[in-house]
Amino acid sequence: MATVRIEVVELQLIKARVLHFPRSTGNPEQEFEYFATGALVVDGQKIKAVGPEEVLSRQFPEAQVIDKRHCLLVPGLIDSHNHFPQTEIIASFGEQLLQWLENFTFPTEQKFASYEYARKIADIYLQQLFQHGTTTALAYCTVHPQSADALFDAASEHNMQIVAGKVCMDRNCPDYLKDDAKSAYQDSRDLIEKWHKQGRNLYAITPRFAPTSTEEQMTLLGQLAAEFPDTFIQSHVSENTDEIAWIKSLYPKDKDYLGVYERFGLVRERAVYGHGIHLKKREWKTLAKSGSVIAFCPSSNLFLGSGLYDMSAAISYRVSTALASDIGGGTSISMLTTQADGYKVCALNHYSLQAMRGLYLMTQGPASSYRLEHQIGNLNPDTYADFVCFDLDSNELLRTRLQNGKGHAADIWFALTFLAGEGCVDSTWVAGAPVFEK
Repeated sequence: MATVRIEVVELQLIKARVLHFPRSTGNPEQEFEYFATGALVVDGQKIKAVGPEEVLSRQFPEAQVIDKRHCLLVPGLIDSHNHFPQTEIIASFGEQLLQWLENFTFPTEQKFASYEYARKIADIYLQQLFQHGTTTALAYCTVHPQSADALFDAASEHNMQIVAGKVCMDRNCPDYLKDDAKSAYQDSRDLIEKWHKQGRNLYAITPRFAPTSTEEQMTLLGQLAAEFPDTFIQSHVSENTDEIAWIKSLYPKDKDYLGVYERFGLVRERAVYGHGIHLKKREWKTLAKSGSVIAFCPSSNLFLGSGLYDMSAAISYRVSTALASDIGGGTSISMLTTQADGYKVCALNHYSLQAMRGLYLMTQGPASSYRLEHQIGNLNPDTYADFVCFDLDSNELLRTRLQNGKGHAADIWFALTFLAGEGCVDSTWVAGAPVFEK
C-alpha cells in the first residue's frame, strides 16, 4: 500500500455504489441519495455528475471507466479536530487530560521547532489520513510557525483541503513552548497572509485552550479574528471537570467556560470547539445562536475518561456537531472507528446515533457549517472530486454480514463502520486524483 499522486485524467467514470447527502438537512436519516448501481463522473479536479450507472455511461461514452462496483463510494471524510504533531504519541498509556498534556504532548511538540522534523511527521500524518479515507482535516500544529508551514506545504502538494493553525499559548505550559501575546498575534497574522485561501489552504486561529492563554493574548487573538472574519477559530471547551474548575480560578469573572471565548470575540461562525462534554444550558444556547460547532471526539473522550457528549442536547438546542478523531488523545485516525465509538458514547447517554447521521457528521454536516459545501462534503457537480471508495469485500466477516443484511444504505454503512478494519479503503481521491490506493 502506498500514498501516490498522479496526473489528473480529464474525464473519468467510476462505477460503484454511491452514497451522499446532496444538501444540508435536519433529517439525515431520510434525506440522502443512494445509487446501488451508480457512477461518479470526474472532470479534471471537479465532479461532473453523479447518478445511475446506466444513465451516466450513455451520457459520457468517452469517459475512462474505472470499475469499483465492489465498493461503496462516499464523499471524502472530514475530521474536524485533531493534533497532527501527536501522530507519533497515539496510543500512549493512559492519564487524564491535564496529565496527558504534561507527560506526552508537550515533550513531543518541542521537536516541531525543526521544520524538517515537522515536515516528516506531516507527510506521515497525511498518508495516514488518506489511507483511512479522510480528505479534509482541521488540525492543530504546535506553537512554532514552521510547524504550520510544514503542514500547509505537505497538503498543498496534494491539493488537499486543510484547515490548520499555529497553537498560541503564553502561560501554564513549559517555557520551551511559550510564545507571548504579541508574537502569537504577529506569527498568526503572518501565517494568515501567507496561507489563508492560497490554493485550498484555510487558516484557523488557534488558542490551545483558555488556560494556556493570558487575557492579553486572548484579546489580541480576538482582534485578529475580527480583522480576518473568514478565518476559522479552533480551541477546546469543557472537556474535563478538572479543566473546568481550573477555568473558574483563572477567569473568575466569566459566566462559564464558553463565556471566556465569547468575551474575546472568539465565538462565531467557523469557530470549532473540541469536546463540549460538560456544557451548561446558556452555553448550548450561545453556541446555537453564534453558529459555532462542537467537534465530538468520542474515542478521545473514552480513552482519557473525560465523559460522554450529549448528542440529544446538541440536536435539541440545534448546535452543529461534527465528528472528530482527536489524535493523539483519540486512539484511531479512522473516522469509521470514530463513528463506531460515537455510537457507543451516545448509547451510554441514552441516544441512538443512526448510521446516516454519523456519516452526515463527517461529510455534508460540517461542510455546511463551515460554509464549504460548494467545495467539499458531498458529490454534487462542481465540487472538488474528493471521495473515498470503501471495499465491501475487504474481509470475510464484513462480506458475510452484508450478504445476510438488509441491503439498504444505512445498513451497509452501519456494518462497514464496525467491521471494515484497517484494509477497508480501496482508494482515496483528492481533487480528481488518487492519493491512496490499496
